[in-house]
Amino acid sequence: MKRMCVLLLAMSLLLSGCSTEWVESIVKPPRKVEIGGQTVTVDRHLKENQLTAEDFVLDPETGRISCQARKALTGIDVSSHQGEIDWSAVAADGVDFAILRIAARGYTEGKLLPDQMFERNYAAAMEQGLDVGVYIFSQAISEEEAVEEADYVLSLLQGRELQMPIVFDWEQMDNVEARTDAVDSETVTDAALAFCRRVEEAGYESTVYCNGMVGYLRYDLARMQDLDLWYAEYGSWPDFAYEFRIWQYSHTGTVNGIFGNVDLNLYFPPETYE
Repeated sequence: MKRMCVLLLAMSLLLSGCSTEWVESIVKPPRKVEIGGQTVTVDRHLKENQLTAEDFVLDPETGRISCQARKALTGIDVSSHQGEIDWSAVAADGVDFAILRIAARGYTEGKLLPDQMFERNYAAAMEQGLDVGVYIFSQAISEEEAVEEADYVLSLLQGRELQMPIVFDWEQMDNVEARTDAVDSETVTDAALAFCRRVEEAGYESTVYCNGMVGYLRYDLARMQDLDLWYAEYGSWPDFAYEFRIWQYSHTGTVNGIFGNVDLNLYFPPETYE
């Protein structure tokens, strides 16, 4: 009965000339997210994450999560921190893709450096038939530095093939003084857009990496709604308000051929959203 009354109220408001958006705000109050000591109102104009906790299953033996609602590929992201990797063992352990760190900018002096294991990782992962993408750990403090990072990545790639995107991985540094501490939301968003535009002009796909803190509080996602997101949340399911392409669900995963912990991810191909 209560639901019927709400529907009748909504219909009467629409017939009286009230906007659909205003009516929706009464029938369905906007979602609020508490993060970093702040309350964020979810933007209804952006594509929402339709996945729920019931869509995911954890394998307690492997620590890996699978999605029951949509097609999802299993992948890892690695850097020189993982040392030498046995990529044949990785491929045999059910890994479909790998996103490799290609470069990083220092968080103090801002120097750009290549990842020392990228060349080896790229050649070996491609040889094993994995889908490969790359990311740069960014500490850009301006749009110009983001373009510089994109050009640096492209110079290291030298036109080589990628099946996965080039990722702009701008992160907040915790418990240290970093050159990015005072960068505002507008600048960070400008940087992400400029980076992605540059790599797309070169013929590659782009994606932006974020966790909840950066996604809700640092990026202006309304300006970035045409960009794919790689979202990091370590838990049983991704409770993020907005649609994303990749979910990084663990930083303590185990994969044959890799010594120590490794990040685990699920990739949702574009057709799964159609």
